[in-house]
Amino acid sequence: MDTYSYAQSQALFDRAVKVIPCGVPGHMSPAVNIPPSAYPIYAARSEGALFWDVDGNEFIDYMCGYGPMILGYRNPVVDGAARRQADEADLTMCASPKMVELAETLVDMVDAMDWAFFAKNGGDVTNYAAMVARSATGRKKMVAIKGGYHGVAPWMQALGHHGILEEDHTHTLRIPWNDVAAFEQVIAEHPGNVAGFIATPYHVPTFYDNELPDPGYWKQIEAICRKEGIVLIVDDIRHGFRLNMKGSHVHYGFTPDLVCYCKALANGYPISALMGTEAMKNEAAKVFYTGSYWYQAVPMAAALACLEELKRLDAPAWMLKQGSDLFGKMETMAAGYGFHLKVTGEPSMPNVRLTDDPSGMLHQAWCAECTKRGAFFASHHNWFISTAHDDEVVARTLAICDEAFQVIKEAAERGRLAS
Repeated sequence: MDTYSYAQSQALFDRAVKVIPCGVPGHMSPAVNIPPSAYPIYAARSEGALFWDVDGNEFIDYMCGYGPMILGYRNPVVDGAARRQADEADLTMCASPKMVELAETLVDMVDAMDWAFFAKNGGDVTNYAAMVARSATGRKKMVAIKGGYHGVAPWMQALGHHGILEEDHTHTLRIPWNDVAAFEQVIAEHPGNVAGFIATPYHVPTFYDNELPDPGYWKQIEAICRKEGIVLIVDDIRHGFRLNMKGSHVHYGFTPDLVCYCKALANGYPISALMGTEAMKNEAAKVFYTGSYWYQAVPMAAALACLEELKRLDAPAWMLKQGSDLFGKMETMAAGYGFHLKVTGEPSMPNVRLTDDPSGMLHQAWCAECTKRGAFFASHHNWFISTAHDDEVVARTLAICDEAFQVIKEAAERGRLAS
């Protein structure tokens, strides 16, 4: 296979760094992909499971735009609903009827949740959830998981990040994942002052293997929260609608007080949602929280269409099965070359890692070689499956993986990794 080059991407980046901090800020910065020279920086168009960069290179997207794409890019059902709404109205002085329809749809669909509130980003609603928990309990402390990610508000970011103060973390308590005893201990150390517990349905730390909940973990956490009057918050931003249409809490068999949604809610249109139980409804109403564009009708119409299409396709079950097939074959292929490919988490959004080199350089090299041949693999983050990753896409992916394994095996035998 030919490998890609990125002259136009680099030329655009050279312009960007003069007028934009970092050129491309945040999680899509080229700095997070190693080596940066193996990855595109700017996309020109997209369709289905594919996108094309400004140099004309075609990629199968296993990051799905960092998660929002779940039905394929330019999905005609979702985009058609968005266009029809745009022809009527988007952002006006009054809220749209679509907001009521979307809330009703979510309440009917997501188990044990009785209301919905809409914003734009995942971090909007995780932060709002913490505010609601504090309002409901009159307490200050939030318990979160070490290595867990819930957005970029100062209390959520790790100490040591620029602009983050120790005071920002005064009321944030971090404990290990799957450690019920640690939760009990932190409650004992702060009696009557823990407002909420927030975690993802399973643990998805950056640069590390994903970890599923131990059997009974969530039921134990739920029981402790009920006993201690602590608000149980599920950050379903990343996982939502890739495990179960009724909510990831149904997938793992427990009942939270608040659930946060975003990424796959509208197949790329900007919208997020906080959902909650009836007991939390009045407390949510008390907390003032808003944004300039949160009432846009177009993303709400897109979300309605997206959810209906996901239900029609039984998308979570399909993605779990398709991912299991793809990553199982990928593991077998790696073993044939003498490598160990470790797949952790759920197969609709797993973490994939070559374990043969503790430094991680071998895995980075393999992801880079795959990307240069048209399968966009990040080496530091979980991947995603969409309903557009059909059998033909999977076959193309495996052919790319096969050649990339050959390349890194030869490089390892020569004593140097591919670059």
